Amino acid sequence: MHVRPTRLAIGAGTLAASALFGLFGAIPSAFANQDPAADPPNCTAADLEGVRAGVSAATSAYLFTHPDVNNFFTSLKGLTREQTVAKVKTYMAQNPQTHDELVGIRQPLQDLKNRCGQAPGA
Repeated sequence: MHVRPTRLAIGAGTLAASALFGLFGAIPSAFANQDPAADPPNCTAADLEGVRAGVSAATSAYLFTHPDVNNFFTSLKGLTREQTVAKVKTYMAQNPQTHDELVGIRQPLQDLKNRCGQAPGA
């Protein structure tokens, strides 16, 4: 199976950004409340997936328009999670504008998490 380098960059960027911003994949496709009517508005699985899709598209566009950042995240391929987290933290500390821009891109996910409550197991 051949994976295009751009997909690797996006995947590495998504993994690293997730690790950096504390999501660690803990946001599930559906929230724990057994009664969907009791959830705040716009907290359905469809809402979550829509926000994720938008964040993924924005992250991809950012990486394509910032080759240096794209190259950094691409270089993380094959590293352990611990190595990736350490390198991302160092890179972001040395590149505060990049950090702020990526936090801004991911803000809709954080807003959804804050509005809809903590995910199970988080």
